[in-house]
Amino acid sequence: MLALPARTTALILIDLQKGIVGTPTEPYSGSDVLARGQLLARRFRAAGAPVILVNVAFSPDFGDAPKGAVDQPMKIPPGGFPDGWADLADGLAEASDLRITKRQWGAFYGTELDLQLRRRGITTVVIGGIATNIGVESTARAAHEHGYAVVLVEDACAGRAADMHAFAFERIFPLLARVAKADEVSLQS
Repeated sequence: MLALPARTTALILIDLQKGIVGTPTEPYSGSDVLARGQLLARRFRAAGAPVILVNVAFSPDFGDAPKGAVDQPMKIPPGGFPDGWADLADGLAEASDLRITKRQWGAFYGTELDLQLRRRGITTVVIGGIATNIGVESTARAAHEHGYAVVLVEDACAGRAADMHAFAFERIFPLLARVAKADEVSLQS
């Protein structure tokens, strides 16, 4: 069991939105990750700890999308993403939750995430979401670099390939964070 102080711990759920949760993921389905995220969110809310829901979205003209020279640029569907693509998955958000919209992989750069955490006295972040090696890993690395204690919830994350997910949780994340399962994370007053 990993008992964390509710007063200084926040939950951050990455990209549990309609356009992403329904895509193929491994080793867990998007619906399984969403269910574990909802479970964690209920636990955090009950303890009075902040729940931060992060989605990724772009303006209709994609003028705010990353434009770096890369070998595999982001694929924008003809006519843009469908309506509701960036909306949080049904049943996830509560009125008390903080919402952050990012326009790149990680949730720190170009958002007010760090400000919201620091003003609330948060020193530990618990992270889950999709995709393990993209939004989750990018956010976890930045959280670590910003000086937060990080907990990554393995069964509340999924990626595009099971071997990439396993590599992150076995080789990368133990260097940045503590790794736990959803039932191992608890909050104490």
